[in-house]
Amino acid sequence: MADELSINVIKKRIISENEYAEILDLCNRAYGVDYRPFLETFNDATHVLGRYRKQLVSHAIWVTRWIQYPGLPPWRTAYVEAVATDEQYRNRGFATLVMKKLAEEILDYDVGGLSTGSYDFYSRLGWKLWRGPLSVRKADELIPTPDDTVMVLFLPKTPEIDINNPLSIEWRDGELW
Repeated sequence: MADELSINVIKKRIISENEYAEILDLCNRAYGVDYRPFLETFNDATHVLGRYRKQLVSHAIWVTRWIQYPGLPPWRTAYVEAVATDEQYRNRGFATLVMKKLAEEILDYDVGGLSTGSYDFYSRLGWKLWRGPLSVRKADELIPTPDDTVMVLFLPKTPEIDINNPLSIEWRDGELW
C-alpha cells in the first residue's frame, strides 16, 4: 500500500487554495484543534504532501530556523512542523515515506530539527534526541527552556558535535521549539 503513495514537495507560496484547505483539514483532524493560526505563521514553509489514491493522507513541512551550538555561528536549520497523518491511514508507512522524502530535500541545510513526543518514530529515521540544555535567543538574552525537547537530524553539512552540549534557537511567537 505504501508503494501507492505519491509524494509532492511544494512551496507555500504556490499552494492552491484547495490544497491549503486539504492540509488545514488534515492537520485540524490530526491535532484536534484549529490549526490555521499555527499553520499561517509559517511564511517560508515547504510542504511535503503524501497522497494515497489522490487523497491527502500524510503531510509535513519545514521552515528555515537558526539553531546555534556553543562556539559556532548559527546553523541554517530545516525545522520540521505539522507532521500529520489521517487517523485511518496510520501505521501503513505513509508518514515514514513523507519524512524520508523531507530528509532527501533538506540536504543543503546545516541540520534538521523538530520537537516531538514521538521519539521512537523519528529515531528509526535517524533523528537524535538532543540531551544537552536548550534555550531560546531573544535579542541579547538567552532564555532556558528546560521543559522543551528537540531532535536533530545530522546532514552532510553538520559539523562534529556533542549532543550533550547546550543548544539554542531564535525566538518566535507561539511554540518556541
